[in-house]
Amino acid sequence: MFQRILVANRGEIALRILRACREMGIETVAVCSEADRGADYLKLASESICVGPAQAAGSYLLIKNIISAAEIGNVQAIHPGYGFLSENEHFAEVCRSCNIDFIGPSPEAMGKLGDKVTAKEIARTAKVSLVPGSDGLIQNEEEALAIAAKIGYPVLIKATAGGGGKGMRVARNDISLKAGLKQAAVEAEKAFNNAGVYLEKYIENPRHVEVQIIADLHGEVVHLWERDCSSQRRHQKLIEESPAPNLPQSVREDICKAAVRLIKSANYTNAGTVEFIVDKDNQFYFIEVNARIQVEHPVTEMVTGLDLIQQQIRVAAGEPLPWKQKAIPCNGHAIEVRINAEDPDNDFRGSPGRITKLRVPGGNGVRWDSHVHEGYVVGPYYDSMIGKLIVHKPSRTEAIACMKRCLDEFIVEGIKTTIPLLKRILNNSAFVEGRMDTTFIEQKLLVK
Repeated sequence: MFQRILVANRGEIALRILRACREMGIETVAVCSEADRGADYLKLASESICVGPAQAAGSYLLIKNIISAAEIGNVQAIHPGYGFLSENEHFAEVCRSCNIDFIGPSPEAMGKLGDKVTAKEIARTAKVSLVPGSDGLIQNEEEALAIAAKIGYPVLIKATAGGGGKGMRVARNDISLKAGLKQAAVEAEKAFNNAGVYLEKYIENPRHVEVQIIADLHGEVVHLWERDCSSQRRHQKLIEESPAPNLPQSVREDICKAAVRLIKSANYTNAGTVEFIVDKDNQFYFIEVNARIQVEHPVTEMVTGLDLIQQQIRVAAGEPLPWKQKAIPCNGHAIEVRINAEDPDNDFRGSPGRITKLRVPGGNGVRWDSHVHEGYVVGPYYDSMIGKLIVHKPSRTEAIACMKRCLDEFIVEGIKTTIPLLKRILNNSAFVEGRMDTTFIEQKLLVK
């Protein structure tokens, strides 16, 4: 087992990793930018090292500074968390060349699955259903038009690199396809330094269902059941839950088995998430693999009773998975809401500032994952999420009731948050009845 681990991240996920290491008796080195220097969560680390200015490009994203901190801190491994360098193939390669274990998949697996075109080829090999579309990257406008004519409109233009909704456009005719190709390519080049795009059939009103997997270094792969992440705006998740509501048991089993087959085909190790869209007939199609731990991993932890961060560390250290597939439970129902420092009534404009008052709800089955506190200053430099509220109850109805109660108790003053919108979602009949899709928030709740 590792004696000392560097946490290459900040905020909520950094705190989550620090806590896991502390429980395991592992020393930690935390990195921070000048903006995060003095943050309370850094006190849980054995040592903290400033790696650059507030801007992420000069600190959390600067590989040489992270590696320097790892060498100064004399660590054996690096945990990247999510975001920043967590899916950077080159970073994983640099870690390997410096004899530092990367707590995540191998650079080879990350590279294959990080490219959406290659990932689709792996899915085909694993006999996992794919949305009809181009066989590879679109080379020119004429090819795109021909493919669209073959599979039929609407079509979805997608960047081959990255995620988070960047480099994505829906085209419903030739004119919007031509314009969308140029816009998606420019956006993808700017965000990911890769302008490559491909086409696929756009599934109307789909559900977003993902499967949590973990694989050890000894060939064992298991799934930890599925999560429904359909409650989104601008392709960004707001609410996640497990198990997925109104998903037939046969489909649930099939989608989880498909995820395992794909991960095995990719020779993938450590934690990851296989993402699917599900149409109105409960046919599922592979989207992509997130080669890291995800923001919503607590949902899975609540229904399985397993600590995913600790298991990531154990797998990276060479330990075999301690359980077989049949031994992994899925008990009750868990819901997570992301609370962001944004103003939902002002086009989700960021709301930086000092939190002047903070009252967090509690009670049986309630979990609050966050690095913020009363007096904390939310800066403009990073993701707007200030925390995740998770509830776990025997049934979905009870979980919804608990979450609504918790949000009513929640007090945040000094900044705007997404709490009012979350309340509206939880009271919406589509959500209550489990009839939501990836469009229902924008079409039903955000229409002015």
